[in-house]
Amino acid sequence: MTKKKLNIKSKNMGITKQKLARLKMLDDLLSNRHHQFSTEDLAEEISYRMAEIDSSSDGITQRTIQKDLKFLREEWPDFVDIEEKQISVYSKEKQKTVTKHCVRYATPGFSIFKKELSDDEEYLLGEALSLLGQFDGLPNLDSLESLRLGLCNHHTDRKIISLSKNPIGESTIFGELFTAISQKLTLEIRYHRFSDKDTIKKTIVYPYLLKEYNRRWFLVAASEETGRMLIFGLERIDNAVTLPDHRYEEYDGDINELFEDIIGVTLCNNEEVHIIYFWVSDESHDYVKTKPLHESQRMVKGDKEKALRQKYPSLVGGTIFRIDCKENYELIRDLTSFGNALIVLEPDIIRQKVAEHIRSMANAYSIEC
Repeated sequence: MTKKKLNIKSKNMGITKQKLARLKMLDDLLSNRHHQFSTEDLAEEISYRMAEIDSSSDGITQRTIQKDLKFLREEWPDFVDIEEKQISVYSKEKQKTVTKHCVRYATPGFSIFKKELSDDEEYLLGEALSLLGQFDGLPNLDSLESLRLGLCNHHTDRKIISLSKNPIGESTIFGELFTAISQKLTLEIRYHRFSDKDTIKKTIVYPYLLKEYNRRWFLVAASEETGRMLIFGLERIDNAVTLPDHRYEEYDGDINELFEDIIGVTLCNNEEVHIIYFWVSDESHDYVKTKPLHESQRMVKGDKEKALRQKYPSLVGGTIFRIDCKENYELIRDLTSFGNALIVLEPDIIRQKVAEHIRSMANAYSIEC
């Protein structure tokens, strides 16, 4: 059976660019299986999206959305099947359960804007999915894994790229959190501490980012109650449940900027950024140069290097580097991980913290067996 293809460009409609943009947004929302949208919700969401691409946009009315839905039905009666249903939801504003009239495509995954991939696009997409490798064994992303296998079935099995990764085991939490972030869903998560695995805690959060560091995955989210930013190791999250009746609050800005001034994932919002100078031996110079401790790292030359070498005349050869970072656990750990091949010179507060860490290690090894 020949599969029919739907192409919006094949219709001689003469629609405006603004309406086309609105139809693409509406098409995306009608395909969404993670939210229940009424025509009022659709008008609010599309108004927000239109304002992002056109600051002069004065919003989209519910009546306009109803006309767009009618347009889709009449233009493609053989393809577009939009279903309507009533659901009961709890309204925090009205403090009671209300009936909501929702609309969506009857067929999951349907879209009038889908297009076939070229051979080159298929190959590149397949390689990208294979490279990610984090979707293995996640039930709610089975279709993505099937896509990867379908795209790569003509490729060689010989490994060309090998990445170190820490599998999440049988847990589906990665996929569940990925979906919650992409679909902007509020979550109630249950988690435990490594030091007390039997005590399960719970909190309601707005999930923003899945961040990998040192072969571990972390969820970055904001507390619904306090707005405070929280970090959870995925291996500590026991369960995540979506709360569709809780309005999702987006992060104001670029979430990645929270990590610009730190090493690792331990956030220290009230800490100052330190200008840290450290000496590295000739033997470790190339390693530190090609694998920086932080993105801000650079070599120190000129008067500053001269002043530091005069202050520490016992340091022979080597190279002096600089990083601009806030103090946290990962910073001190990394600075001590090179042993005597890396010596912190300034500032005194970081130099003392490193010295204290080294002394505690020495005391631990001084215990007689």
